[in-house]
Amino acid sequence: MNHPHSPLHRSLLIFASTALLFVAACNKKPKALPPAPPPPAPVAAKPTVSISADRISINKGESAKLSWTTTDAASVSISPEVGAVTPQGTTTVTPADSTTYAITATGPGGSADANVRITVNAPAPVAETPKVSSFADRFLEEVRDAYFDLDKADIRPDARVALEKTASFLKGYPNEKVTIEGHCDERGSTEYNLALGDRRANAVKQYLVNLGIPAANLNTVSFGKEKPFCSESNETCWQQNRRGHFVPARQ
Repeated sequence: MNHPHSPLHRSLLIFASTALLFVAACNKKPKALPPAPPPPAPVAAKPTVSISADRISINKGESAKLSWTTTDAASVSISPEVGAVTPQGTTTVTPADSTTYAITATGPGGSADANVRITVNAPAPVAETPKVSSFADRFLEEVRDAYFDLDKADIRPDARVALEKTASFLKGYPNEKVTIEGHCDERGSTEYNLALGDRRANAVKQYLVNLGIPAANLNTVSFGKEKPFCSESNETCWQQNRRGHFVPARQ
């Protein structure tokens, strides 16, 4: 026969259930916390670099000494021409022209640059001593012969232009003397051409005297056809031989 639960019996059941729950809760393991994150890695320092020269202005062919220092650099190089170098040091350079030397320092923290310029002074131009041309040198450049027509000793227009240039030159050398040679082409006798050459030389002398050249500075001589300038038998060649020719008297 079933009996309804008494109040005491119900209280015991409630107490027993609570006790079981408490024991179960006490035996449950606590949940593990996640591990703490590692500390951040230290930031690498950025390199520093400086460079200098004991002389920033040199003359061509001279040398200068470069000096440099760096920090936190794994590799260091200098350009141009020097290349890889130690983190601190010196080197001697002899630039042919003005040059800017650039140094680069590289490390885990980045890179840094610096530079120094060395100016190469160009040598002062050597003043050339003016060349003083001698009378003989200028004589060949300035003096012009006078040419004549066949069997003539008259000063023709082109000969006047030549003699005026010659006179202008000779006036600059009042103490110099010249000899005027009379020449002829190959035609005619020796005696005839000697006389014709003499007339030509004297005609040239007189024209120069009229232009202001002292007669005492002018000597004359006739060679006739004995000293031709051209040996061909044609008019072009004969014209070259019909002349009043100048030479310095001292030769």
